[in-house]
Amino acid sequence: MATGFFKVPTPVNEPVKSYAPGSPEREELQRTYKELKSKEIDVPMYIGGDKVYTDNKKPMLQPHDHQHILGHFSEGDASHVEQAINAALAAREDWANMAWEQRASIFLKAADLLAGPWRARLNAATMLGQSKNAYQAEIDAACEFIDFLRFNVQFMTEIYSMQPESSPGVWNRLEHRPLEGFVFALTPFNFTAIAGNLPTSVAMMGNVVVWKPAYTQIYAAHMIMELLHEAGLPGGVINLVYVDGPIAGDVIFNHADFAGIHFTGSTGVFQNIWKTIGTNIHKYKTYPRIVGETGGKDFILAHPSANAKALATAISRGSFEYQGQKCSAASRVYVPSNLWDEVKGYVIEDVKSFKMGPPEDFSNFINAVIDEKSFDKIARYIDNIASSNNEAEIIVGGGYDKSKGYFVEPTVIQTHNPLYVTMCEEIFGPVISIYVYDENNFEETLELVNSTSPYALTGAIFSQDRYAIEHATKKLSDAAGNFYINDKPTGAVVGQQPFGGARASGTNDKAGSMLNLLRWVSARSIKETFVPATDYRYPFLGENK
Repeated sequence: MATGFFKVPTPVNEPVKSYAPGSPEREELQRTYKELKSKEIDVPMYIGGDKVYTDNKKPMLQPHDHQHILGHFSEGDASHVEQAINAALAAREDWANMAWEQRASIFLKAADLLAGPWRARLNAATMLGQSKNAYQAEIDAACEFIDFLRFNVQFMTEIYSMQPESSPGVWNRLEHRPLEGFVFALTPFNFTAIAGNLPTSVAMMGNVVVWKPAYTQIYAAHMIMELLHEAGLPGGVINLVYVDGPIAGDVIFNHADFAGIHFTGSTGVFQNIWKTIGTNIHKYKTYPRIVGETGGKDFILAHPSANAKALATAISRGSFEYQGQKCSAASRVYVPSNLWDEVKGYVIEDVKSFKMGPPEDFSNFINAVIDEKSFDKIARYIDNIASSNNEAEIIVGGGYDKSKGYFVEPTVIQTHNPLYVTMCEEIFGPVISIYVYDENNFEETLELVNSTSPYALTGAIFSQDRYAIEHATKKLSDAAGNFYINDKPTGAVVGQQPFGGARASGTNDKAGSMLNLLRWVSARSIKETFVPATDYRYPFLGENK
């Protein structure tokens, strides 16, 4: 058959559209949003090449209007997980044997479809189901997911091109095989791009997948599967099931063909999964790959030389974009006493200028948190300020209302105790805690930043003093997997800032880089000798003459 060493299109980060008034993308998105909102849909599971419906229908709600039903999804049970595993294993041989450039073409086509006719649809679905404003949806559901698809194809080719040296008479080769079995993708609510990337990055390397999304992200997840099918993804390669987590886990983590998990979610869930896998390790054909990105208690540290306005903007954006529901969102800030009055004024001014409401009104910077459970948890943290024995106070915000949607005002807490609960625990909402330190105690504050939290996902240093920047960068080398200098700790871009953290924040396998894709292959070394030896005797065995 004809073949060649194919060069894939060079990936370039997808440009972010502005959605400014009067722009064509704004008009298309508003029209698509209204169209999707106006009708209820019946969402199936996707197992093999089939759409699977059940009688157990669960509603899909808008967080900003929880009385409005977008549709219903068919909840499955253990039998559907078994079916999904069987469908994946049945598809494995053909998919693994498909030429890599054919697999690449499917995902490159999906990227182009998303950049074009699917863009408004997936953005609108993310706005409706996850309460993201137009800009947050654009950088997530469109741009980042497109980037994952395109750059991962490039990373795949780079992995396949990694070959060993050969010696005279010998040809050494390295095969990058798919894992033996199936991979479980467990995805979160907060990023449509993550929900799309976790199963597709695994499948791109020739693996088959059982995918379980968060229930609060199913509306967009369903559209991702429709997009992939339009791009030509064969049935059974990625199987999408809606099953309660413990039920799915009981089937998957007891299956002999379980080969790995690609996870984004809470630290507690991930640690329990790891423990379960360890307990069941004797049941598996191979040691499973465990890849996870979990929580964060992300910091901003300001040096006395920092620019006050830039620092305040980083707090306002880094803490409150998408209601703080980002693993990377700024959650604790350390401000020197010489800057506090100025920074405080800017932050209060910013927060008071925020508009809050549903994402269909493009002037709303703040939308709803994801569901009632999250709303209640955030409200409890805010309410506890009253009983904090003067250790903390709310300097702006603090209101909340769930009568129509799950709305929490952006809330800024100032604490006099650097170990106050909101400085230490992950809240995952629009709440930022600020500790004002003596401007002469920068060194002690560095140690506070490094030791306060078990997490190590993102962090930032603001300073105009290059010695201080260098010192903080070294001192905090283990405190954040993504470290920012004079910028907010959010907004990692595929191919530019590979994303992931260590400590309690995960395995740091860096989504958006070759490092992540390497976890989904198992290398085989092949040595071919052209003229093999025909005598066992080595020269050293010869007798002296």
